[in-house]
Amino acid sequence: MTLFQSIIIAIVEGLTEFLPISSTGHMILASAAMGIHEDEFVKTFEIFIQLGAILAIALMYIKRFFKSIDIYLKLFAAFVPTAIVGLLAYPYIKAYLFNPIVVSVSLILGGIILILIDKKVVNQKSDLDEVEDMTYKSAFFIGLFQCLSMVPGTSRAAATIIGGVFNGLDKKQATEFSFLLAVPTMMAAGGYDLLKSELTFTEGQLLMLGVGFVVAFIAAWIAVKLFLKYVSNHGFTAFGWYRIALGILFLIFMWGTDLRLL
Repeated sequence: MTLFQSIIIAIVEGLTEFLPISSTGHMILASAAMGIHEDEFVKTFEIFIQLGAILAIALMYIKRFFKSIDIYLKLFAAFVPTAIVGLLAYPYIKAYLFNPIVVSVSLILGGIILILIDKKVVNQKSDLDEVEDMTYKSAFFIGLFQCLSMVPGTSRAAATIIGGVFNGLDKKQATEFSFLLAVPTMMAAGGYDLLKSELTFTEGQLLMLGVGFVVAFIAAWIAVKLFLKYVSNHGFTAFGWYRIALGILFLIFMWGTDLRLL
């Protein structure tokens, strides 16, 4: 992977991490399109830049994290099922499902669900003043939905937003809780993967890690600001159609080029 390719991947990560279109799926597809070999450094790089995107959310919502202990308790309740399922199943998912075909199919199916969900949520009003007011049962339920995002292409954001909508949150509350839940989830997953890594980095690789972290941070900050404004006014339908179109286009691309990545 070159420095230029690392910047492209970091932009893709930052722009897509908190949108319901699957950042992991986009990074897999972008890497495949650029011919990047998925070696151990590339895997570590993709994990590391996710932490840059997470820092953007942590700083953006820093006042929310100091508002009361309730948000921590609700986030913990939502994180529990992800932690359990992740420890048990994620190694097998990563070994067998991280490929462009799974990503493409997941993008298409998730897109269809988002379009259907948007019809449900368009006029849905929440009984809660703040997401912190939800019950522990609702938070846990959203955490169960988040487990679906372990399949690449599903999208952690999409899964948690859909879970929030089914628990009576309006589209803005569901989106914000998805953002907040990303902090413990991705820090735990990213930290765990980084601790397992025994790589010794060259100066060039350290430069790519640093640049990628900063680029992902900036891209995520911009994407979240624009996404919240867009969702409040327009909902999720456009993201559903985008997922479907991208999934179909990449399946056509793989078929046309005989791309063998399974």
